[in-house]
Amino acid sequence: MSRLRLILDPFLLLLIAMVVLASMVPAHGRGAQAVNIAADVGIVLLFFLHGAKLSREAIWNGARAWKLHLATLGTTFAAFPLLGLATQQIGALPATMRAGLLFLTLLPSTVQSSIAFTAIARGNVAAAVVSASFSNLLGIFLTPVLVALLMQGGGTAGMISLQSIEGIVLQLLLPFVVGHLMRPWIGGFVERHRTMLGRVDRTSILLIVYSAFSAAVVEGLWHKVSRAELALLTGVCVAMLIVVLLFSWALGRVLGFAREDAIVLQFCGSKKSLASGVPIAGVLFPASVVGPLILPLMLFHQIQLIACALLARHYGAEAEREEGTRNQEGSGEVNAV
Repeated sequence: MSRLRLILDPFLLLLIAMVVLASMVPAHGRGAQAVNIAADVGIVLLFFLHGAKLSREAIWNGARAWKLHLATLGTTFAAFPLLGLATQQIGALPATMRAGLLFLTLLPSTVQSSIAFTAIARGNVAAAVVSASFSNLLGIFLTPVLVALLMQGGGTAGMISLQSIEGIVLQLLLPFVVGHLMRPWIGGFVERHRTMLGRVDRTSILLIVYSAFSAAVVEGLWHKVSRAELALLTGVCVAMLIVVLLFSWALGRVLGFAREDAIVLQFCGSKKSLASGVPIAGVLFPASVVGPLILPLMLFHQIQLIACALLARHYGAEAEREEGTRNQEGSGEVNAV
């Protein structure tokens, strides 16, 4: 049942519901201003909680198994962005969709699903926790820098402004740092109420999505995007995921990683975080373009869950068969003696 939930992803269904709601009842006028203010507050709260959740031990442990963590970060923040740059040559997609494809490749890895899939696949769960956490931590700094470096053309020129940089500091970095510094006092509360605070995270993201798509619908989003473009966008997302899954697995083989570590590299290196991507987009880009900009991310998020769930089950079954074979061989040797 838990595996089925990973594939279906009820949270994504809620995100789709927010898109539908924004399409049918977009926020206008003062209502839009109120929603935007609430979304900004949600972003601050989201990153404050991220900082409070991350233990200092996890940060220091990131220095261990450096070869694996560097390979994962290299896949996430170097190889993936190269794919994103390649998609900018697809002229059949609107400029904002191409920008969205590039933006998703600049995001950090997911945390929860990366760890969950690594566990199902019988991989190195401890290393997955460190790699995914480190990716999210560095993403707060690296993603805005990569956006500033790589997204100044192709329909995104002028989107990154001094105001955007100010937003990064005030809405992302400062709350994260304050939350982490307050961890000695609030860490216990955060751990005890992790489920409840997870709902706060999700509610904040839903509010940001509603705000973003409301602004996009008011600007005529659904009159500018055709079904053919959505189908092509889906195909591009599938192709990108296949390429990065193959690349990450081949890189693990080249670097001589054990099977358990190669699984970490593949699952942590191939994921892109919706939870981080939506609020970062809300800070970096004008409200009118955030909706179409995160469409590729929402599609990719669901595709990666389905593909990685299938892969994780395959790896897990393979590990069980190998373990069963070793047990039979061991019992055979004992009987022979």
